[in-house]
Amino acid sequence: MRRLISVASLLALAALALLGGCGEPQFSDAEKKTIASLALNTLPSLKVDTTNQYADVPAAAALGSTLFFDGGMSRDGTVSCSTCHKIDRQFQDDLPQAVGIGHTNRRTIPLAGVARNPWFFWDGRRDSLWAQALTPLENPLEQAGNRAAFAHYIKKRFGERYERIFGPLPDLSTVPANASPLGSDAEKAAWNAMPTGQQDDVNRVFANIGKAIAAFERSIEPEQTRFDRFAIDLATGAKPEGNAAFSPEEILGLKLFIGKANCVTCHNGPRFTDNSFHNTGVPAIDGLPPDRGRVDAVAQVETDPFNCLGKFRDGDESACRELRFMVKDGPQIMRAYKTPSLRGAASRPPYMHAGQFATLDEVVGHYLKAPPSVEGVSEVHPLELSERERAALVAFLKTLSD
Repeated sequence: MRRLISVASLLALAALALLGGCGEPQFSDAEKKTIASLALNTLPSLKVDTTNQYADVPAAAALGSTLFFDGGMSRDGTVSCSTCHKIDRQFQDDLPQAVGIGHTNRRTIPLAGVARNPWFFWDGRRDSLWAQALTPLENPLEQAGNRAAFAHYIKKRFGERYERIFGPLPDLSTVPANASPLGSDAEKAAWNAMPTGQQDDVNRVFANIGKAIAAFERSIEPEQTRFDRFAIDLATGAKPEGNAAFSPEEILGLKLFIGKANCVTCHNGPRFTDNSFHNTGVPAIDGLPPDRGRVDAVAQVETDPFNCLGKFRDGDESACRELRFMVKDGPQIMRAYKTPSLRGAASRPPYMHAGQFATLDEVVGHYLKAPPSVEGVSEVHPLELSERERAALVAFLKTLSD
């Protein structure tokens, strides 16, 4: 009997140690500092986008919002940006891979805080929010249009609004109805037959479409969650109460996240992302085209005419540091993909760049096993967690969603 009492006492003491003895979570000073760095109230003000002089112009954002939800911004009039970025689903679509005009090979990325990214798409193949906004417009699997058609559409439907923001539209009377350097053979031939000055005129209108959409997307920011309320109370010495209070399981999960499980190495800062690219051994999906991640995106961003070093950028080259000094080769970028933000992740399965895992528990299970990458070298090493710890980690991740 005495031995049983002793064991029970030890368990009670362990629980008190976790909760600080007074119903309050016990964290070291280092842990408190890390937790405070993850809270949304530490998110700095959004920086000015010097590559887009219209980024904070309300009229540009209003036009961008209109274009974002306009099915006319597609080849057949049925697909808009909002087809995949659904406003009531954290601006994503709940699908393993996005579906527009056709079926793509990657998951739709939610848009909260997207303007803070240095690179865009899962592989970083674009280097500005406005350049990113242009890419789906001509992708045959997404909106499948072409830039000449978009220029005509803007003039016909939004000409007056466009000109109030960007100045006079060019003369498009001799521009083919359909032309693009990325389109069908007929569209490419029509584009190549256009004088260089006319190509530049169309490209300028096209770039401004992206800048307007980007101005709208800059307004989409992450919202406060249970974790933020808990972190603020912890930092200020207040006792977390009500919705802000964490259960012992959630506290354990938080400790694992910033400690033993090492999640915070990549999922750090108030957006829970390091904005970098990592090979974590995520498996390929049978039936999808080969996907090598960041290693193939380097050439794409370098040759993009709308990149930061191109003629359609506003401002000077001082904004182009990321592009000028990016890592261009090496094993570390083979099958490397962007670290996604974990804010809201619990309510938007499936997970990874092509929806490889259906649940957060499966994601954690992947990191426990740490399988080798199908190409390149995975950064992940096997992680030893008990079933209780695995469940606690998932429980904490759910506090990042409201």
